[in-house]
Amino acid sequence: MSQQPTTLMWFRDDLRLADNPALDAAMAGGPVTAVFILDEESKGIRPLGGAARWWLHHGLESLCKDLDSIGVPLQLHRGPAAAILPGIMEAQGASEVHWNRRYGGPERMVDTHIKELVESAGSTAHSHSGSLLHEPWVPQTQDGRAFKVFTPFYNAVQRLQLRPALGEPGAQRSFPSPAQQPFGDSLAEWKLLPTKPDWSHGLAAAWTPGERGAHERLQLVLEEVAGDYGEGRNRPDVDGTSRLSPALRWGHLSPVQVWESLSATIAAYPERAEGARAMMRQLVWRDFCWNLLYHHPDLPTQNLRPEFDAFDWAWPAEGAGQDASEALLVQHLAAWRGGETGYGMVDAGMKQLWETGWMHNRVRMVTASFLIKNLGIHWRIGEEWFWDTLVDADAASNPANWQWVAGCGADASPFFRVFNPELQAKKFDPRGSYISRFAPLPSPDPVVDLKISRAAALETYAQMKER
Repeated sequence: MSQQPTTLMWFRDDLRLADNPALDAAMAGGPVTAVFILDEESKGIRPLGGAARWWLHHGLESLCKDLDSIGVPLQLHRGPAAAILPGIMEAQGASEVHWNRRYGGPERMVDTHIKELVESAGSTAHSHSGSLLHEPWVPQTQDGRAFKVFTPFYNAVQRLQLRPALGEPGAQRSFPSPAQQPFGDSLAEWKLLPTKPDWSHGLAAAWTPGERGAHERLQLVLEEVAGDYGEGRNRPDVDGTSRLSPALRWGHLSPVQVWESLSATIAAYPERAEGARAMMRQLVWRDFCWNLLYHHPDLPTQNLRPEFDAFDWAWPAEGAGQDASEALLVQHLAAWRGGETGYGMVDAGMKQLWETGWMHNRVRMVTASFLIKNLGIHWRIGEEWFWDTLVDADAASNPANWQWVAGCGADASPFFRVFNPELQAKKFDPRGSYISRFAPLPSPDPVVDLKISRAAALETYAQMKER
């Protein structure tokens, strides 16, 4: 008696059961085996940062339990996906594989190559839309081009039909035969968690990775946060933001689920509509960032506005042979990373980032502006630090938002808009409770003078324009 062909479900940044189009389609076929491949070796794939690795460990633990509840085994493998996935399919006698699409340039190349390998072996590969509100090629200008400005992009998205969210699949009725049972790595073998030292205690206190924790937070947001989000999102001293960015980054929630939940809240509680719509706008901004990355795969390393290639940003180089100015830059960068700049909102933000793996969005803008415009350091240095320390480090939003602050991105904040951390603190942390929570006194002496450093930044910008 021949064994029944299996179907493979390849998880990536979609660690959930509900509203998972690829999983839903896979479950409609024969017995399903799930696989997650930690691929940091394929050409161009960006290795995860330390905080993201912590989240991935716990997210996979949660996913494994959730899959077990519906009878789907999960395999873990590490290495180049193109070298691993076809071998899994052959070993299991898998006739098809399903995945939700990725949109970064290197990831798309990997997926295209794997699809060719799978189909050349006589199996089929199916890709699905499960990570964005709309595919990056769908919103277009009237002349068929990609948007470069957010507001018309937002308006165009409002006119598009959103796919309905899918429910959680039921338990599968047929199971892989003993010859097809999972093999691969144990999660502990990957050593994703920090040990010497273990700096993750604050992350564990702040977050519950996984689909269940994400839905619990979403419910709290709908009941207590969404209504006041329009104003509350600017206040780091209150719980006024969704804090759903890690859940969206890792796919514990889909943006469609969040959109539908907010729409239902607006219908049921009209008094919450203004704040809920402001939150929905941020979901569209997330799509906008992914559109930028899709059309500009070098977004993490190249200015979208090429005139900024002539901007004289500093790039601190640690090591021997430094002159006094270079050594001072290195000191300034270390002070910024460690939250020791002497400016309360900057320091509180950087210490919140280190403690919890997350930073309030208003404070992200303030800390980024300070690094770029007051310290004169290249935005890529900051983007790389956030990539390593954020639990929600997102391949599109992280570089897009850094370029926005730097003035070199799409629909960017003008370079001459320099966030004054002292004025920002007075306006958005009026009682000082946020700063006292993460950066209590005594504060170190300021590393730079705000007025002088702002003037120097604007002079450098004027020189760039002349060139």
